[in-house]
Order: sequence, then structure tokens, then C-alpha cells
Amino acid sequence: MAKLTKASVFKAQGPSAETPMDKTTRIVRKMVEEEAEQRETKNNRLRKARLEREANTPMKPLRGGKATSSKGAK
Repeated sequence: MAKLTKASVFKAQGPSAETPMDKTTRIVRKMVEEEAEQRETKNNRLRKARLEREANTPMKPLRGGKATSSKGAK
């Protein structure tokens, strides 16, 4: 049996080569992250526009009638 020494047991492992599956995973994750960032930017822009539009639109007064629900009526 080989003698175990500090140098042989704790040998630093070099970086392993990237497999094709690792490469595909890395690329797809990058694409998904970019799409999510674009979607978030678009949602923020649309939300801001909607809030500005709602703030600038005067509220219509509600009629004095009582609101009824069709859930309970048969």
C-alpha cells in the first residue's frame, strides 16, 4: 500500500474541463436570466405608465344605487 503523505492526500485538483452538457446549462441559464431581466424591466415600465395614467385620470363619481351581486340571486 502506498504511503499517505500530506502532499499526496491534499493535492490541489486542477479545474476540470467543461463538458458539453455544462456548456449548454451555462448558456441556457444565462439566456433565462437575461429574459427575466428584460421581462422585469418591461413590467416596471408598464406599471409606471399605468400608475401615471391612473393618477392623471379623474375618478368618476359612483351612482347612489346599491351594488348587487349575482352570486346570491337565483
